Amino acid sequence: MMDMTTAVALGVAASIIGLIFALRQRSYVLAQDAGTQRMQEIAGAIERGAGAFLQREYRAVAILVAIVTVALVVLSSVPGSGMSILTAVAFVIGALASGLSGYIGMYIAVRANVRTAHAASKSLNMGLRVAFASGTVMSTMVVSLALLGISLLFIFFVNQLGDAAQAASALAGFGFGGTSIAIFARVGGGIYTKAADVGADLVGKTEAGIPEDDPRNPATIADNVGDNVGDVAGMGSDLFESYASSIIAAISLATTAGIFLGEEDMLAAQIFPLLVAAAGLIISILASFLVRTEEGADQEQLLGSIRKGIYSASVLIGIVVVALGSSLPFGDKAGGVIIATLSGLLGGVLIGYFTEYFTADTYGPTQALSASAEGGAGIVVIRGLALGMMSTLAPVIIVVVVTLLATSQAGLYGVAVAAVGMLSTLGITLATDAYGPVADNAGGIAEMSELPESVRERTDALDSLGNTTAATGKGFAIGSAAMTALALTAAFITALTAGGSTALGAAANPADLLLSPQFVTGLFIGGLLPFVFSALTMVAVGDAAQQIVEEVRRQFRELGIMEGKGKPDYERCVAISTDSAIRQMLLPGIIAVGVPVGMALLAVLGKDNTLGEFIAPISLVGVLLGSLVCAFMLAVMMANAGGAWDNAKKYIEAGNLGGKGSDAHKAAVVGDTVGDPFKDTSGPSLNILLKLLAIVSLVIAPLIGSAFPG
Repeated sequence: MMDMTTAVALGVAASIIGLIFALRQRSYVLAQDAGTQRMQEIAGAIERGAGAFLQREYRAVAILVAIVTVALVVLSSVPGSGMSILTAVAFVIGALASGLSGYIGMYIAVRANVRTAHAASKSLNMGLRVAFASGTVMSTMVVSLALLGISLLFIFFVNQLGDAAQAASALAGFGFGGTSIAIFARVGGGIYTKAADVGADLVGKTEAGIPEDDPRNPATIADNVGDNVGDVAGMGSDLFESYASSIIAAISLATTAGIFLGEEDMLAAQIFPLLVAAAGLIISILASFLVRTEEGADQEQLLGSIRKGIYSASVLIGIVVVALGSSLPFGDKAGGVIIATLSGLLGGVLIGYFTEYFTADTYGPTQALSASAEGGAGIVVIRGLALGMMSTLAPVIIVVVVTLLATSQAGLYGVAVAAVGMLSTLGITLATDAYGPVADNAGGIAEMSELPESVRERTDALDSLGNTTAATGKGFAIGSAAMTALALTAAFITALTAGGSTALGAAANPADLLLSPQFVTGLFIGGLLPFVFSALTMVAVGDAAQQIVEEVRRQFRELGIMEGKGKPDYERCVAISTDSAIRQMLLPGIIAVGVPVGMALLAVLGKDNTLGEFIAPISLVGVLLGSLVCAFMLAVMMANAGGAWDNAKKYIEAGNLGGKGSDAHKAAVVGDTVGDPFKDTSGPSLNILLKLLAIVSLVIAPLIGSAFPG
């Protein structure tokens, strides 16, 4: 039987290999030619803008991280709180690791864009290889840092506390730290990117009639900056937290779910997710070498090159899961653990496929949406909303089937390992997502540098592929977030009932709990949160975009840009987007942290008085489940509608239905403008909302449980 130390050593070894691979890929990307002086000037402006935003964002977030750290230290020092100061240690390390992975991903992305544009002047395959290599830097950094942190912290906490259950509880702070960075990176980056994008489109394309990345547009640099801070740094921090929290939830449920009662099978259940994650990291690295294409490849062939890497990784990790489940001493539970994990792995692949089906312009739904543009902007918006709503069907059914199958085979632990299985190939699936903004920037640089038409055709092909992979990545991120949040909620509930705590009632009748007004009102509050959260982020984008629109109009009017009399002031638009995003990202983040903490405090304070008739621990369970259901479906609808609107516009720009400048194109631009904050701000931010609510609840579960002793 493999012991804990050996399993941790394997996790650490895989992490080190991943870090070495990331450094190798970084060196490969930076060794490529950065192109002409003009290309380097444009790339330098994007690089400076992205760096300035991330510096200001992390400075603001650092203050909040310090406040939360102090709060965790104070709570752990309260006698009888049940919390350990190691939770605060894990929180700080998780925040640092999440922030570092996002920073490194953006660092390489803003340097890979110009190199991708130049590589595309040689061949389509070279452009794809450089852009995808930059994506693998972030993906392997995210997975390696998360796995390394969890492996080292868990063995250290077990040695310090002497109990795996307490160690897993303290380890939840690592996920909390990662989520704290992710919520602001996603929200702040999303507000930035879409404010600049919408502002640039509304004035540049719609009013001035100039191309998307025309250098005369003052907002074009801010738009390209936004692709990196939102879809690279934000996405990296988002999936860092999903990946880490799924492993943490599995370790926690291994000790508390009640299906592993022997010492050997409980130890096997604790190390199984670490071993699956380690194997997934190595396999993803190997599969990344399969992503390449040939000159003249169409979109279906380009998508095929991406699918080859993802599907190969999925098959190989499936074989490893069977081998691990069979070799570890799970006893008669081995088959159930294997099936639960494989169901999550297959579910992730299927969610990615159906997301691609509803958003790629090679399939019927987006082509039909493009055709509706001939009827005007209103029809495009109506059909896009309908497409987004219908697209929720497949992901919801997939998550339902995975959940039922996993729980039937391995109880609540099955939900957690299903999430681990879904995220086991993150090393390559995240790379396909991070590739998108690099390809998008490369197309912009090619346009602004006036590179030959043949180069722009290649960068346009890579950009179109990036739109699809980004949409698929968002679908995968949402599905994995739902499974992770469900696993964290299961861990929270089992933590409340551990040790005989009466937090959910002493030997309570489940019917009494489910029909209690505290639980039902919690469901309503939880269901409300995603809508309020989305409204705040949408309004933030609208307000910031309005400022960009006014600034671009002013520059066109006063600087004589269109007449060739003056040059655009790019830095002013970058500054406006940065200020707006930093200012408006705080309230949504505070709400996400404050609601579960506030509900928990009210439940504890009201346990011996009339307040308890309104707020109880079961109310917080209701909040978690209500937010999970609503946020999951709302996020899928927004992400897929936005992705379809974007690709419908691209489909027309490729020469279909009248091409650029036609009435259909103008209508599609309006649809894309509506969809931009859907797919890049509000939708992705909901992933983190539902995970943050759950991980905060899990962190403070010992405090709630200690207030309701058995």
